[in-house]
Amino acid sequence: MNRQTPPAGLAASTTITAEIDFERDGKHCGFLRLPYSVDRSAYGWLPIPVASIRNGEGPRVLLLAGIHGDEFEGQVALTELIRTLEPGEIAGQVIVLPMTNFPAAKAGRRVSPLDEVNLNRAFPGAADGTPTRQIAHYVEHHLVAGSDFVLDLHSGGGSLEYVPTVLLNWNQDAAGRERDAALARAFGAPFGCWFAGEHGGSSCAAASARQGVPNLTTEMGGAGRVSPGALAVCRRGLRNVLAHLGVLPGRAVEPPEEETRLVWATDPSIFVWAPEPGLFEPLHEPGDRVEAGQPAGWLHPTETPWREPVPVHFATDGYVLCKRIPGRSERGDCLFHLGRERA
Repeated sequence: MNRQTPPAGLAASTTITAEIDFERDGKHCGFLRLPYSVDRSAYGWLPIPVASIRNGEGPRVLLLAGIHGDEFEGQVALTELIRTLEPGEIAGQVIVLPMTNFPAAKAGRRVSPLDEVNLNRAFPGAADGTPTRQIAHYVEHHLVAGSDFVLDLHSGGGSLEYVPTVLLNWNQDAAGRERDAALARAFGAPFGCWFAGEHGGSSCAAASARQGVPNLTTEMGGAGRVSPGALAVCRRGLRNVLAHLGVLPGRAVEPPEEETRLVWATDPSIFVWAPEPGLFEPLHEPGDRVEAGQPAGWLHPTETPWREPVPVHFATDGYVLCKRIPGRSERGDCLFHLGRERA
């Protein structure tokens, strides 16, 4: 592994401090302390839970969940992993942040209630920025840098429901794509989806790319709940990836019931957006195979209910990876997101 280290002097460029020593063997749990001065607490700090499980030489793997606080499957899976994974099982190190944007996770919100910033649109962050931007800066420059692999667990949150899917960044060479496809198949979700572009460089996946560290991002369910089926995929996938990377040398990769289907999301035609406000009636579920021109659903007017509902259609063939959950929709809301079979 080509492990990187943060640039010299970078440790002084953040106000966040760790209660645990990442260089010690064993299992260590505590908090990242983010100073936060408010009326009720002049010298207070925000606690971001963190764990390090380390045993000798081997890959250093960073496991993240709760970058969006309303995405729960990854948070549950990582808290379980902290409790159950023991140093004697591993070769290397696993660093775990189950609620990476802790203020958002505590509130059960996609964005932080402290600054209304979406952490997955805040990288590379700022050492002297708002709380979310300070977290982004610390994660990218102090945790991603220095790791050999990053697994970032997401789900659909409160507004979307996903069929369990691994997201892959297409902006790599052929060898990188082959490596990532193998990791996606090891994880064992029903779908692996190639993406082109990562939110202008502001996502955790883009942060990993900047630091030269391989990254897998998942979408594990959502709908504002913990999906038992998606959680089961997530639990198995976590340990499968650790086994595939050699961090769990005594475990074999457990194959899924069905092989991961690789699809593509490389142009805007894979999205269906609401053309106007209304009550959304979907006609399809995540995992369905659909065709271009096929009706996707209806938007029923609420202010003029005597009008006919507005139909929406799919612009391309593909598989439904996610659908909108709230019935009330506004113009511009994402209703469906597809993965296309490669031509």
